[in-house]
Amino acid sequence: MNPQPKTLEQCVIESLEGYFRDLGGSEPHGIHAMVMQAVEKPLLATVMRHAEGNQSLAARWLDINRNTLRKKLAEHKLL
Repeated sequence: MNPQPKTLEQCVIESLEGYFRDLGGSEPHGIHAMVMQAVEKPLLATVMRHAEGNQSLAARWLDINRNTLRKKLAEHKLL
């Protein structure tokens, strides 16, 4: 029997726990921005690849406005 695959949430929790361990007691700063930066670019790149570059389709899948998607793609230099 194959074990159940980890959920995305479980992977994020494990990564964050590792981050806190690596800090060795130092106080963290800017965690939200760090996580959003680390997650958003690969999310957008992967969705765009599966949408075969169709921004309207990708925006629909992401449940965001197409103009918002274009702005985020530009911010991450994915255009």
